[in-house]
Amino acid sequence: MAAAPPTLVLIGAGRMGAALVRGWLKGKSRREIAVIEPRPSEEVSAWAGDGKIILNPPPAPAAILVLGVKPQQFAGIAETARGFVSSKTLAVSIMAGVRIAQLSRRLETSRVIRAMPNTPGSIGQGVTVFSAAPGLAAADLDAATALLAPLGDVHGPVDESLMSAVTALSGSGPAYLFLLAETMAQAGEAEGLPRALAQRLARRTIEGAAALMAASADDPESLRRAVTSPGGTTQAALDILMDTGGMPRLLRDALRAAAARDRQLSKEAD
Repeated sequence: MAAAPPTLVLIGAGRMGAALVRGWLKGKSRREIAVIEPRPSEEVSAWAGDGKIILNPPPAPAAILVLGVKPQQFAGIAETARGFVSSKTLAVSIMAGVRIAQLSRRLETSRVIRAMPNTPGSIGQGVTVFSAAPGLAAADLDAATALLAPLGDVHGPVDESLMSAVTALSGSGPAYLFLLAETMAQAGEAEGLPRALAQRLARRTIEGAAALMAASADDPESLRRAVTSPGGTTQAALDILMDTGGMPRLLRDALRAAAARDRQLSKEAD
């Protein structure tokens, strides 16, 4: 007698896909998990060796299919992915730029959810926003929320027209903070600090400020004002950062460019 097909299939076990699997394995659900990954990491191979997942099984319809490959790879794996889809399959994509209509057309199903996580999800501290195809049942939305919860906070469903802005803000956002830490350290070094100390101070300052913001009921603007004494050193720095061509303008331009690239990826996915 043939074994029953896995109830949950993940295609693509990179950083985000692997983070999802870690969360699923820690959960109380005992559903069978399959991972499709031609070049599995040592961690993924170890899961398979321990019998925690099934690695690269032949296609068979699953209850839930998660697509975790790069958007540029979607067209190439769509035919394989369709082998895991039936009329009862819920397909969840975490690929940037691939629209619900494109997912539905290539997977030949209307039961589709498009999600955008971010890299802090790899340690369970991320945020994911999702949009859903019209007509999905509340149970499908609940299933998607539970499925994405190992990555951190989950928000949705939102209108799909917002997803490019979501991608630009939270999807790409961690890179902006990493750049801030990088440039703060470089600026400190330029003022005479030893490189290692400058890097440590920049990193811990951002980590501490983020922790303070997470613990506070105040909004970021209020927190900024609280640390800014009129005529003081912080005010002198903010006069530069908040100038006409400063950080507010740069970030608006940066997010606009990221959102435009997300829309371009949508066109390329056709």
